[in-house]
Amino acid sequence: MSGKSIAVVTVAAVLGAAIGFVDSRPTWDDTGVTAGALVVCAFALAWIRPGAAWLIGLALGVPVLLFNAITHGGFGSVLAIAVSLAGAAAAYGMRRVVLVEDRRV
Repeated sequence: MSGKSIAVVTVAAVLGAAIGFVDSRPTWDDTGVTAGALVVCAFALAWIRPGAAWLIGLALGVPVLLFNAITHGGFGSVLAIAVSLAGAAAAYGMRRVVLVEDRRV
């Protein structure tokens, strides 16, 4: 893995930890905002480094699950991993389509 990929995955892990921290607060009850933040962050980072898309999705989603498992003892936020992987996969797919279209012109 290149240095740029490591940097992007590290940024994803930090953002995932920040999102997980906010999501695990007792007063936070807005799953849609958490899911939206995960999708947007995963999409943006995977657009930058499409080769590391699956790592980006995991680096974003796993901290959210860990924060909630540790603070609340539940695993209900396991869908955070799926949501972040979906955002990263969307960027990967769209980036491939854009690159193919650029080669045709």
